[in-house]
Amino acid sequence: MMQELGLERFSNDVVRLDLTPPSQTSSTSLSIDEEESTEAKIRRLISEHPVIIFSRSSCCMCHVMKRLLATIGVIPTVIELDDHEVSSLHTALEEEYSGEVSAVVPPPAVFIGRECVGGLESLVALHLSGQLVPKLVQVGALWV
Repeated sequence: MMQELGLERFSNDVVRLDLTPPSQTSSTSLSIDEEESTEAKIRRLISEHPVIIFSRSSCCMCHVMKRLLATIGVIPTVIELDDHEVSSLHTALEEEYSGEVSAVVPPPAVFIGRECVGGLESLVALHLSGQLVPKLVQVGALWV
């Protein structure tokens, strides 16, 4: 079933979603639009999930992000990107934010409520400043 949806299970808490356009893969796309580009899928996933992390396989920073969020009580959606999909993340961000993204956001990148928080350092800074929990409550990812 998971293979039919383009999903692949790795560790106990990571599911890999293949973002490759259907014409380049044998798996079925999760999207209704079969011709949806990788950038469009990334934008759609950001809009559909209150907390989402884009990572690379075996990324230790992503593991720390997931642990921090789990400690607070949030289980984020984690999408592992292949090397060719990493550039699509930046392209999708530029299109979404109309060029407001000044620097390349390399994986891992966390989005909370469609807003790009950034990497691990930005997430930890948000937590230490006391702004992370209210932000998670605001987007409906955490109930207190």
